[in-house]
Amino acid sequence: MPGARRTTARGGRDRPGAVRPPRRAAGAFPLSFAGGLLLAVAVCACAPADPGPALHELDGATMGTTWAVRVVTADAWPRAEHDRVGAAIQAALDDVESKMSHYDPSSELSRFNRERSTRPVPVSADTFEVFREARRLGELTAGALDVTVAPLVHAWGFGPVEPDVFPPDAERLSRARAHVGYSGIELDAAAPALRKTDPAIEADLSAVAKGYGVDRVAAALRGAGFRRYLVEVGGEIVAAGTNHLDRPWRIGIESPTAAGGIHRVVPLRDRAMATSGDYRNRREVEGGWVSHTIDPRTGRPVEHRLASVSVIADLCVVADGLATALEVLGPDDGYALAVEQEWAALFLVRGEDGAITEHATSAFSALVEASPPAER
Repeated sequence: MPGARRTTARGGRDRPGAVRPPRRAAGAFPLSFAGGLLLAVAVCACAPADPGPALHELDGATMGTTWAVRVVTADAWPRAEHDRVGAAIQAALDDVESKMSHYDPSSELSRFNRERSTRPVPVSADTFEVFREARRLGELTAGALDVTVAPLVHAWGFGPVEPDVFPPDAERLSRARAHVGYSGIELDAAAPALRKTDPAIEADLSAVAKGYGVDRVAAALRGAGFRRYLVEVGGEIVAAGTNHLDRPWRIGIESPTAAGGIHRVVPLRDRAMATSGDYRNRREVEGGWVSHTIDPRTGRPVEHRLASVSVIADLCVVADGLATALEVLGPDDGYALAVEQEWAALFLVRGEDGAITEHATSAFSALVEASPPAER
């Protein structure tokens, strides 16, 4: 088998006054890059006459986390092509962030949140589409996914501003919950525009914006004629075609334990995957830890034993939103809903002794049946 030529480039830009440091989300990350390279180098030494496809690596920062893109082509790129593709990727992600970030006071989302009336607020087609998809997923999950959870996110200290009182008392949570409910936002596709029926409603698109950004980058790469690529933003992934070894892209699902490591390797091709977990972004509260995943139905961080859930779907915005919703629902209700809806989902459940047990839906197993759990 021929080897692969590999070239690299880095993108991203400084963000003065950033509120949050870059972080990696819980869950999944590509494995093909380093492991595939070792195999490629060994084979290339045996077959120098045919250098094989070129693997291009591009990396940068966005949405308070990092992005990585790998593109496979028949020929190596000149530096100018690297820079052009990297700039196009960064521009696509910057565009999504400028519209949907609740950390950026100039974003469309922030302007919508500041609106304290019931008049329509014009938004871009992209922002409208994300709200519409979030609404659909909210209905499918009986409100487990609810982008109007923002007041509760702020109350528990996971928003852009540190709360005055922490942890929140019952009165504050009651006030916040009074303004939570996705049905309180009306969608006008013709404008497009959003309208609050409750002027105090605020939205947080964290559960879907990264996935949408991944989809936007994938669409840009397809539009440029690329057919073999992997896009990852903070653990949310789209894989197209095969890697430089002409095999499905290999994605590692992280073990949600203190030791870390890889729980399972998933071969991914022409699909998206997202993971939501309780073990990376959390806060200490009164000697214990609370998850950043807030149940909009109770107003409190989730407390069940579901450590993480990974979802495979056609679009990353869907996988992203469903992973959050299933994390809210937990190991029993979430699994039951995923089975009922025939979603491809893998649940990693923490036992009382800390051991992790996996529960895969049949749809997930059908997609990755050739992928056994990683050796521990």
